[in-house]
Amino acid sequence: NRSLDRERLAQTLQLRGKLHLDELTGEVELNLTGYSNPNTLQLNLISPTQAEKDRQLVLKRSSTEPDRYVGQLPEAVEGRRFVELLGQQGEQTWRLFEEEKVGPGVELKLGDEAIPGAEEQR
Repeated sequence: NRSLDRERLAQTLQLRGKLHLDELTGEVELNLTGYSNPNTLQLNLISPTQAEKDRQLVLKRSSTEPDRYVGQLPEAVEGRRFVELLGQQGEQTWRLFEEEKVGPGVELKLGDEAIPGAEEQR
């Protein structure tokens, strides 16, 4: 399962993200920690029920702060969303994916939940 492989890679790289959406300016700011810092990341905000509300944007790495990425949303996003963050590490793509409640001033934490179906075998 390719999607699970991408999530396992993110886990192996110990990736965590803190995502903040500024509802006034539309600025999206992400702080990424772990062992991957590509020049750009793809952020997908996916509505569980209304495809027309899906948003995709590219976040660019800050030249002065390597763990900070910024992008721009055309308008405010609110409500439940599947938040998908994709990045490249060498030839491989990693993925952080969670369902979150998005709204003004909310900081979203990515990578802090166990991957469904990928619990460690004891």
